[in-house]
Amino acid sequence: MISDKTQEALIILQEECAEVIQAVSKCHRFGLDNAHKSGASQRANLEMEVGDMLALVDILVEQGILDQEGLELAMDKKKEKLKIWSKLYE
Repeated sequence: MISDKTQEALIILQEECAEVIQAVSKCHRFGLDNAHKSGASQRANLEMEVGDMLALVDILVEQGILDQEGLELAMDKKKEKLKIWSKLYE
């Protein structure tokens, strides 16, 4: 069973992920350095939204739902896949 605090953190994480998706879309549409409605750049807005998402990931680590070492291992595995299947590391 999921505790109320964990359920709330997961819901907020879901919302923050959606906001990251929206910020990425606006970077594509308007450019990284174009002004966001807040007056900051789209890049700054993306950074804020990713930071908000990471805060929720950190909360889930604090709650023991996610494991920091497990996250780091998953990130390393993803980077290795990207080295093979993407152009990010060329």
